[in-house]
Amino acid sequence: MDSLRALRVLPPPEIDPSDLKNPALYINRELSWLEFNQRVLAQALDPSHPLLERVKFLSIVGTNLDEFFMIRVATTVKKVREGIEDVGPDGCNTTQQLDAMRTRARQQLEDQAACWDELRQRLAAERISFLEPDAWTPQVQEFLGAHFSREICPVLTPLAFDPGHPFPLISSLSKNFAVVVRHGNRTKFARVKIPDVLQRFIAVPETISPSPGLTFVFLEDVIRAGIQELFPGTQVKSAHLFRVIRDADLEIEQDEADDLLETVDRSLNRLRHGAISLLHVDAGMPARVLNILAENFEVTGDVILKTPSRLGFGDWMQLTTIHRPALKYPPFSPRTFWRPDEDPQVIFDQLRYQDLLVHHPFESFGSVEAFLRAAVKDPHVIAIKITLYRIGANSPLIGLLIQAAEAGKQVAVLVELKARFDERNNIIWAKRLESHGIHVVYGFADLKTHAKLCLVVRQEGDGIQRYVHTSTGNYNPETAKVYTDLGLFTADPEIVGDVSDMFNYLTGYSSQKDFRALLVAPVQLRTRLYELMTREADHAKAGRPARMIIKVNAVTDDQMIRVLYRASQAGVGIDLIVRGICSLRPGIPGVSENIRVRSIVGRFLEHSRIFWFQNGGDEEMYIGSADLMERNLDRRVETLAPVRDLELVEHLRDVVLRAYLEDNDRAMVLDSAGHYSNAESSGGTFSGQQFLLQHYTENKND
Repeated sequence: MDSLRALRVLPPPEIDPSDLKNPALYINRELSWLEFNQRVLAQALDPSHPLLERVKFLSIVGTNLDEFFMIRVATTVKKVREGIEDVGPDGCNTTQQLDAMRTRARQQLEDQAACWDELRQRLAAERISFLEPDAWTPQVQEFLGAHFSREICPVLTPLAFDPGHPFPLISSLSKNFAVVVRHGNRTKFARVKIPDVLQRFIAVPETISPSPGLTFVFLEDVIRAGIQELFPGTQVKSAHLFRVIRDADLEIEQDEADDLLETVDRSLNRLRHGAISLLHVDAGMPARVLNILAENFEVTGDVILKTPSRLGFGDWMQLTTIHRPALKYPPFSPRTFWRPDEDPQVIFDQLRYQDLLVHHPFESFGSVEAFLRAAVKDPHVIAIKITLYRIGANSPLIGLLIQAAEAGKQVAVLVELKARFDERNNIIWAKRLESHGIHVVYGFADLKTHAKLCLVVRQEGDGIQRYVHTSTGNYNPETAKVYTDLGLFTADPEIVGDVSDMFNYLTGYSSQKDFRALLVAPVQLRTRLYELMTREADHAKAGRPARMIIKVNAVTDDQMIRVLYRASQAGVGIDLIVRGICSLRPGIPGVSENIRVRSIVGRFLEHSRIFWFQNGGDEEMYIGSADLMERNLDRRVETLAPVRDLELVEHLRDVVLRAYLEDNDRAMVLDSAGHYSNAESSGGTFSGQQFLLQHYTENKND
């Protein structure tokens, strides 16, 4: 049996219900992730999406696959090289898993290329064409030659590699040409990097295009056609495109973490030389050239992939900027609670006596900005504290925090330097904040601070009053336009007290083990979730109402899965809405027949986390930043906050969760064999995301 089949072992027809550690009860985490990416690819193939939105999904698949090789494959390769043979809950060892990951990921790369072939034909039908070099007319060739000499050639740098010129550093994800040059009587080799500053798609003027409408050519084709210009006095024999993907998993050694900012900076520099997890080359690359690359990269054949298709589909996101509104989703205007210039007194008076829930992207991130802007403008606000994980490239929040500090307010910011792929950006923001006298802390060397918290401290007539915003998503206005996330504004004394304690925990020395209302990782989140799930099982055994609805991004923690299995065995009805990885197998008799799992991939990226417990009729609900993964429960600072306002609980239960549970348009249902299939439709088609968009639009003025 090959490794891929070994990781897809079906649960036996009969299984011992008491043996909840049986590997047959668990789906392999890595293959489950790849199945999630396959569901994203299914959106690119779905004709019900506007055409340029389908191109966007294709680009996301490409970016996701890059990340998979950068993190998941690279980490597994590292274990194999170090002789670490981990056995996962599904019973497969590291070597089996690596083989299966590569096999499945390579198949997905082929599926991605086939999807582009289909989309390309459909784009051509919409008068958006892509010319291959053999279709370039003399006029197009002349235009591209001049464009190459004027706009492209000046930013290219050929680097020879021979005994006098060491093999150059090839950065991760960069696209490069391996060039074979005849110089005198000798064959030599060079590398030409395609800089990221150059657009992947070059528009051909309509006046010379052989196709009506918009016409593009690929940047790499233009460079290959003009590459001789970089090597005057020689003969370029051939040029072959390749890219490498390196290990991007940031590791912090405890013995070097005295200054976390400097340590992260050094670690990022080391990652530039990270081990290669994929060498991706064009199919026409001769064996001699490939062998030279493999020798210099010190990689073997299992890391090398030849492909006849284009490389780096993440670049296809550029095409979504084409101005063709009919080929995109119609725009919508999200509602906001407060105007940008809202009187701060109005905002704080409202929040003192009423909790508010904001649901992005249906409701604007402008409400969060208005809350923080009010805190900056209000002379009665004396302190602002906030955690920042993924901030974004042009965050308006940074400017607001600087204004607050310059106005004399106490401002404390935790910037998580280890936020994957945002490390360098966060270092820049941290230094800028510090330069304005803001108290900046970087969290813990061994824990990522993933909690989303903002605390405003205000001096009012009857004393100090605190206000909190906590969220399932980042303080990032750009992702708030495309991620579904929930934010809670509250002045609940227990919640704001806990958030104050959280900031003391993050910025000072604290060994607090209990909190009034928040569930906090790594302190007591795992324990409290265990208690809440077990309590539900006790209710079911006693004949009281017992049900759970949990909406998260991933379910992989085997301990939590066993708690869910035991609750199912006790008769608890469990609905899991899991966007990505799910290692739990639903529908197994005697184990998980009361568990249903669905995944929704649609126009917006599902990112909100909701935990609802029926609790014998005295329901409890939490929202927050944590998934049911070991890293979230044990190796990150996370919070789940209770939603206590009954109207908000009712809204989340009967509007939001119900919409996702009734979705039969974008929802796919997981079976016990680990396969996803379209949700059954008993009547018409119902899209949860579309329903919520319409619901919030129609209730804008409520």
